[in-house]
Amino acid sequence: MSRPIHVALAGNPNAGKTTLFNYLTGARQHVGNYPGVTVEKKTGVCRHQDTELQVTDLPGTYSLTAYSVEELVARDFLVNEKPDVVLNIVDASNIERNLYLTCQFMELGVPVVIALNMIDVARSRGFDIDSDKLSSLLQAPVVPIIARSGQGVDRLLDTLVAVSRDRDKEWHPLRLSYGEDLDQALEDMVPLIEESGLLTDTYAARWTALKILENDDQILDRAMQADTALADSLVTRTEQITSHLQSTLEAYPEAIIADHRYGYIKSILRQGVLSQRFDADRLYTSDRIDKVVTHRFLGPLIMAAVLFGLYSFTFNFSTIPADWLASLFALLGEGVERLLPDGPVKSMLISGVIDGVGGVLGFVPIIMFMFFGIAILEDSGYLARVAFMMDRVFRTFGLHGSSVMPFIVSGGIAGGCAVPGVMATRTLRSPKERMATLLTVPFMNCGAKLPVLALLIGAFFSAHQARYMFLATVVSWSVALIAAKFLRLTVLRGPATPFVMELPPYRFPTFRGLLIHTWERTWQYIKKAGTVILGISILLWAMMTYPGLPDSERLRFEQQREEVRVGYAAALGIGGQADEKRSAVAQEMEKKLLAIDNEQAETGLRRSLAGRIGLALEPLSRLAGFDWRTNIALVGGFAAKEVIVSTLGTAYSLGATDPEQPSSLKDRLAGDRNWNAVVALAALAFIMFYAPCFVTVICIAREAGSWKWALFSMVFNTLFAFMMAVAIYQIGTVLGMG
Repeated sequence: MSRPIHVALAGNPNAGKTTLFNYLTGARQHVGNYPGVTVEKKTGVCRHQDTELQVTDLPGTYSLTAYSVEELVARDFLVNEKPDVVLNIVDASNIERNLYLTCQFMELGVPVVIALNMIDVARSRGFDIDSDKLSSLLQAPVVPIIARSGQGVDRLLDTLVAVSRDRDKEWHPLRLSYGEDLDQALEDMVPLIEESGLLTDTYAARWTALKILENDDQILDRAMQADTALADSLVTRTEQITSHLQSTLEAYPEAIIADHRYGYIKSILRQGVLSQRFDADRLYTSDRIDKVVTHRFLGPLIMAAVLFGLYSFTFNFSTIPADWLASLFALLGEGVERLLPDGPVKSMLISGVIDGVGGVLGFVPIIMFMFFGIAILEDSGYLARVAFMMDRVFRTFGLHGSSVMPFIVSGGIAGGCAVPGVMATRTLRSPKERMATLLTVPFMNCGAKLPVLALLIGAFFSAHQARYMFLATVVSWSVALIAAKFLRLTVLRGPATPFVMELPPYRFPTFRGLLIHTWERTWQYIKKAGTVILGISILLWAMMTYPGLPDSERLRFEQQREEVRVGYAAALGIGGQADEKRSAVAQEMEKKLLAIDNEQAETGLRRSLAGRIGLALEPLSRLAGFDWRTNIALVGGFAAKEVIVSTLGTAYSLGATDPEQPSSLKDRLAGDRNWNAVVALAALAFIMFYAPCFVTVICIAREAGSWKWALFSMVFNTLFAFMMAVAIYQIGTVLGMG
């Protein structure tokens, strides 16, 4: 087999890049993160004839100018890794906009193969594209494909292999004219960059000059570090040309450069590349749907119905497999109970691992069904409509329209993660709007909170699970927006900035793509349960087990058991009694012995390190209805919210159940005297809004550039959540709702 070919897969969001990546690599994928950032890195292997193609799926981006972390990641990968070929996915139905990124690839000089995707959609819209003519004018291979069905993919792979064979081929950047003023500025700057060798080991001199004119922060920082004097000179020249353009054209260099790129693209498309068979202004299918779906009044109602339908689908179809898993872990616990002798190992396996991690893994079916539903909304294009509609609301509360996607990513539709949500705020240009967004996205119901919400809702509101989950989503958005408004009126005051976004066309998701997306997210959850949650569960088990009871206390409980046995020995030994009566006496004795066992276990838990922490907090937490066991779980939740379930499972399994009657954690909570519907509502409110998990706190500190904002998030969120929980519990108790 010949040497592997390294392919970088790049393109605009919604151009079909992920669909093609899944088609090419299938199950042969690896998901991680790029070094230093939380942007997802996907790599996969594709075999074509006797050649192996190693494909890296770059983040979707509209540009190579460093306005967001995705653009930085994509650009740095290209210039640092230097792949054999860049496979640029272009949406044929939006070809002019998509070719803007293609133009930048060519300006950078990378070897490009263009996959002209969704040609069937373009034809349905009345457009015919001459791919051969386009290839000739761009001087780059162009292959029409339909990624969803695989049409044209074999020819595309042949082209990739052919282009990559010329491995010693130098990069040849495309030279465009950007108008007399900017061309002259480039002519002045390029020789200075070439003479000093400023960043020339990484970028072409003209490309570096162009990025300095575009005020690219990353390139400016690197230039300053490499040669401060020259960088200052280049910045001064940029300021001069900017001032001149402002006075003559009332425009910035970035806008002029973008205009000339689009002019170049239009000139190509008008040379017989793009022909139109009927009126382009007609309403396409997506536009017709949007007339209803994004309607000012109908749109929000439809959005609410879609979300309620998602939660109904999740809980209605996941209940049976979730019950199966709960029964499986209960049986596993029974097996360990019978096989192992009493001792620390047995206790750790049952209470720390099976009841702890098993409690979290028991929610895998719910997580899987939720992620499957979200994948449908995402792949179909509907989530973009949600962002579009929420923009009107967000502006009212002092946030930017670009804040919508970080909220959704963080769990705006239950199941996201606050860490990439915080990272996604980098796309916001206003520092005040960005800070308000990253401080409020942790209020969303992330995937870590989802098992806790499902547990409490299933235990106390099982008849209306979808309704309560929908209500939890509405409350999380409402609280986040109110908190954002408060921040924007106080510590983060500042003007609002405009927002423009693209609505991609609706598409039917592929079943293969849905399965891959669902499995990727579910597997991340399972891995976390098997690593982080396992470690924390064992640690918390140890804290809930040690230092243990002193010998005098253990002896006291043993004496109580002996008294019970002696007291019933005579009754059991009397002859002539009916077997039924002897059996009833034996059962009564076993109940009393079990009560002593439970009392001993509870006493041991109270005297453990974790129990002492929970008891110390109880005078305060009782205001919200939380007992000391619940406090242990909530403290553990500061590390990771999933730990709440595992800790509750451990705390309520330490002698609190009849081994002959194994029950799920949901049943244990529902039957515990310290829990009721009002306590559950208070706990739901507290868990939804108190301090973010530790990883999110670190991410906030890094993104905000200061630990003071991370600490503010912890303190502000926890105080607010506690006051809300106290209000719910106290009002509910007065109204007799418990």
